[in-house]
Amino acid sequence: VKRNGSSAVLPYTDPTARAACSFERIYFSRGNDRDIYLERKELGRRLARPVLDLVKNNFRRTVFSFVPNTAETAFYGMVKGLEDELNIIKQEKLLALGKNSTPAKIKKVLEMRPRVEKIVVKDAKVRTFIADTTSRGAMVSHVYDVTYGIVENEKDTLVLMDDSIVRGTTMRDSIIQIVSRLRPKKIIVVSSAPQIRYPDCYGIDMSKMGEFVAFRALVGLLKDNDKAHLLQECYERCKAQEHLPKEEITNEVKALYDEFTYEEVSEKIAEIITPPNIKPKVEVIYQTIEDLRASCPENNGDWYFSGNYPTPGGNRVVNKSFIYFMEGKNKRAY
Repeated sequence: VKRNGSSAVLPYTDPTARAACSFERIYFSRGNDRDIYLERKELGRRLARPVLDLVKNNFRRTVFSFVPNTAETAFYGMVKGLEDELNIIKQEKLLALGKNSTPAKIKKVLEMRPRVEKIVVKDAKVRTFIADTTSRGAMVSHVYDVTYGIVENEKDTLVLMDDSIVRGTTMRDSIIQIVSRLRPKKIIVVSSAPQIRYPDCYGIDMSKMGEFVAFRALVGLLKDNDKAHLLQECYERCKAQEHLPKEEITNEVKALYDEFTYEEVSEKIAEIITPPNIKPKVEVIYQTIEDLRASCPENNGDWYFSGNYPTPGGNRVVNKSFIYFMEGKNKRAY
């Protein structure tokens, strides 16, 4: 708008490919929007098969639930996927009966269904993710409760759907400890979001890399496998790019993650979120980036998970965040 009152709408930058935030769809957006609701269900549906592979299709000894409340829609999707998989198993069992089928045997097969229960209850007024670090520790100790008498002691596996595991604090300090009182044989945490590996710089305050449980798992794996020297080498590469034009900066942290498989990082995360002195084994299943993209095709900005930033400034932020981690500086990278 000019001083003389004339106005014009002009481009500020050249348009680039659409890269709308996918984490916003998974976690922050209103779940009662039709498209978002269906996308979250699809995220859950795609996790049904990996879960069943881990429990070896043992529907009789597996209890399925979700936590927190924001994971409920993805949980519905997972239940739909479980039912679809179970229908295949039922069909095979019915065909196997052949001439030996009786109404009682058919009825027994048809009555097979996932054990879907509301196990963990959270106060809907409290959001621990968006609390400050000091407050979160106090909050997670009292916002959850559980339903007793549903999980059979030392026999049932408890599967919990979560919408994302960012820091792992709530899981370790509250949820896992609480559900372990139910004495399940095993606890499997299923995340409808992939591993959050890289910081954000476009609106969500997630820029301190050292807080991400996936990054802490990476550091742990490097140390466990005598590769800790790669941290220093990555730091030196980041420092060498510090004063380059942002268009010339590359994400140097990616190379560290390339040292390990997705499953190896998940296993280490499970180890980190397991509280000391609990009996059940804890395992973690994460959404894959490929299934995320298939579930949210219009929101393909997945830099949290892939490290592929839509603007060159993102690479500067991720490198700076890593530098701050290595230098022990607890501050934002932007």
